[in-house]
Amino acid sequence: MTETTKTHVILLACGSFNPITKGHIQMFERARDYLHKTGRFIVIGGIVSPVHDSYGKQGLVSSRHRLIMCQLAVQNSDWIRVDPWECYQDTWQTTCSVLEHHRDLMKRVTGCILSNVNTPSMTPVIGQPQNETPQPIYQNSNVSNKPTAAKILGKVGESLSRICCVRPPVERFTFVDENANLGTVMRYEEIELRILLLCGSDLLESFCIPGLWNEADMEVIVGDFGIVVVPRDAADTDRIMNHSSILRKYKNNIMVVKDDINHPMSVVSSTKSRLALQHGDGHVVDYLSQPVIDYILKSQLYINASG
Repeated sequence: MTETTKTHVILLACGSFNPITKGHIQMFERARDYLHKTGRFIVIGGIVSPVHDSYGKQGLVSSRHRLIMCQLAVQNSDWIRVDPWECYQDTWQTTCSVLEHHRDLMKRVTGCILSNVNTPSMTPVIGQPQNETPQPIYQNSNVSNKPTAAKILGKVGESLSRICCVRPPVERFTFVDENANLGTVMRYEEIELRILLLCGSDLLESFCIPGLWNEADMEVIVGDFGIVVVPRDAADTDRIMNHSSILRKYKNNIMVVKDDINHPMSVVSSTKSRLALQHGDGHVVDYLSQPVIDYILKSQLYINASG
């Protein structure tokens, strides 16, 4: 399978990240490694999307703090970004709406037709929509105008860096379609791009709780987008999926990371990290990166029992 025929993936994780832990970042890394090993996928980006303040979870600190902590946690990553869109809305957003926002945004800023799991489009259109006038943002005069797979990935990387908070340097290209003003659209190399929800097995298990999730949203999340699950505490994901008719229906759209690493809940758990902070437990370094710890101490977060 060539690079252009593999499915290109952006991993999106939604959550409170209160605070973001080393385990959260490890989930991204493990998911990427597993998807690459399958030989079917290329992970080109990761997005951390902290939940809105009105989510109402007890002890949830301001999104201002959570966004900064997330930025500090990914500052050394060249592929994971923090996106503030969810926090900046007027109210809490569903996971489904966050996925749809990023899908629509990627469509606009890359020019690609993003594929759903069940309705893949193997001929994404690169360039401007037929009814719009091209508006170049960056131009690299030393490269050919005809898009290649590398340039497409460069443009997606540029888009991620422009829409997210953390912005490592990336090579930037603008695709110029000389026929765009004639009302035509040129098709180039076939690149399939998908946004997949990254989650732990605890979120997967929550799908089985009656009334907790809107069933129409579940159909979109699992049926249209698909999810990548990093099991925690040796969870039996097959048993979990068998407890939900929707998860059974779209079982082929659920990719469970299988590797030799046991992922204890304590490494991911924000709750355990907050408790460690409150009790002055030195093991907090096992849960949180040092820049995050330093920010928490400087800002006096999670010091009392309610936080």
